[in-house]
Amino acid sequence: MAIKLYALTCGWLTGPAQSFLEGESGRLRVPVPSFLIEHPRGTVLFDTGMHVQTQTDPEGRLGWLAKVFDVEFHAGEEIGARLQRIDIDPSRVDYLINSHLHFDHVGGNHAITNARLIVQRAEWQAGRDDDLVESNGYNRADYDLGHDVHQVDGEHDLFEDGTVVCIPTYGHTPGHQSLRVRLGRREIVLTADACYVRRTLEELHLPSVVHDRNAMLGSLERLRKLQAAGAEIVYGHDPEFWATVPQAPVAIGDDGDR
Repeated sequence: MAIKLYALTCGWLTGPAQSFLEGESGRLRVPVPSFLIEHPRGTVLFDTGMHVQTQTDPEGRLGWLAKVFDVEFHAGEEIGARLQRIDIDPSRVDYLINSHLHFDHVGGNHAITNARLIVQRAEWQAGRDDDLVESNGYNRADYDLGHDVHQVDGEHDLFEDGTVVCIPTYGHTPGHQSLRVRLGRREIVLTADACYVRRTLEELHLPSVVHDRNAMLGSLERLRKLQAAGAEIVYGHDPEFWATVPQAPVAIGDDGDR
């Protein structure tokens, strides 16, 4: 069985452009991605988008964040429905990898009931610390749901074969991680919020709100090195780039692509 990687769009958000690129004016409309990986030894989901309640009651779910972001999130775009549309039972997903604990990355965790949750230890601990929960805008109801949680420290090779590897990209939050996926000769890095848009990487242009600026700059330098070595970078919320990404049920690539 070849490893397959699928991109899923789970709604859109429009927010201040400076939230993505410091100093920019106006507002920017961005996708909310999730990714499914089919591996011979298990099914993996990287991030889960927003909670289904956000479709009908964004203020009730997001609180003050609903005043910052305009939500476009319709029935059928939640992660459970997206998976079912490609014949994946959400209850049969084996591994759930969260890049970090913000609402647009863990909101659908409740639908992935039986997966083992893989998260950086620093992120999980931050998500259970009252002060860091408040300063980072977390909502425990999104992620503290009783999953079997596996906390990792730094790089983590999920299947011990180099095909699905969590890589620490701290800075956006205390324990943010990206995901490196190997599809035959292709290496693809799903950056999540370590790298919002192409300009973040090309210009080292950070967003206005960052947990640790120096750590985020260090993570961007690591992503630059991976890119220079041939890795394909998938930016976390870049609407122009996202328009070029194949959407499920079409796979991004497989062993026979190159």
